[in-house]
Amino acid sequence: MIKPYYKFGNFILLTIFCSLVNGSDNTKLAQTGFQFLSVTSDARAGGMGDAMTTFHANSAALFFNPAGMSRQKSFIDLSFSQNQWIADINHNALSLSVTPANGKYGVIGMSFIHVDYGELQGTIVWDNEQGFVDTEIIKPSALALGLGYAKALSDKFSVGGQIKSAYQYLGKSIIPDSDTSQAVMKNVADAIAFDFGTIYHTGWKSFTFGMSVRNFSQEIKFQTEGFQLPLLFTIGVSMNLFDLFLTELRSQSLYLSVDALHPRSFSERLNIGLEYSLMDMLVIRTGYLMNYDERGFSGGIGVQKTIGPLSLGIDYAYTPFGVFDNVQRMSLYIAF
Repeated sequence: MIKPYYKFGNFILLTIFCSLVNGSDNTKLAQTGFQFLSVTSDARAGGMGDAMTTFHANSAALFFNPAGMSRQKSFIDLSFSQNQWIADINHNALSLSVTPANGKYGVIGMSFIHVDYGELQGTIVWDNEQGFVDTEIIKPSALALGLGYAKALSDKFSVGGQIKSAYQYLGKSIIPDSDTSQAVMKNVADAIAFDFGTIYHTGWKSFTFGMSVRNFSQEIKFQTEGFQLPLLFTIGVSMNLFDLFLTELRSQSLYLSVDALHPRSFSERLNIGLEYSLMDMLVIRTGYLMNYDERGFSGGIGVQKTIGPLSLGIDYAYTPFGVFDNVQRMSLYIAF
């Protein structure tokens, strides 16, 4: 039976979540920066509509709920994801986690995100027929590096957290300094952010409950303009539907996952995912994202193989994205 202080900790997190959701003023939408922190590169998540709050996904869990790293069985887990995001943006992610002493002291992980926005032509206002002249080619980019820790406090309750440093470069600006001179300023900003979460296995079949808070940070600035990071509160549940029927199918599973999201910069959303697994080798996924402007259904497929102490996996996800055509994600996993 779970100890009382574990229940109390879960209750406190739920209380904080509810008070922030109900008490925050969410009438101003699209007011946050560093939106690359809200983008998912992991193909498993992409195929399931990003409904990943309650899953134990080893090192990749650092991008959803750090508590999902807590039950890692392998000594080292490494994942790499490539995301061909909208507008020709390349959004790549890497994660690594280590389980020292067979998990006795928890799991330590690192995450890394790199975003390449491509090339943009810089301009400056000018007194000519066009009203501007071209300047240099701008190459915006973004980075985030995180250090996380997770531990299973009992056979049912897990906690995890991550601290990360985020950085974004949006090129240079030429600003009039006086009537005869101009100043060149770099548009650079950085911030320290925190993620934390819990996962609780209820003990009733495979029903699991989880919560996470991502991108908790102070306000930051580009030059003189202040803004917040894309703070996100999530509550999720999941269950293997075969536990309700077809219980004899031990070699197969069909997980349903539902996440309720409260973003700082958008109205409430709902992510729904299904994952069918056959003999722990072939995985088929689908998902649906509710209250998104351009996204709805998503799908994906995965193959995984264990060779002695080595586990390998590859996942692919496809998401139609309205006027932006589509988004494709690819992930590779190695564990030993």
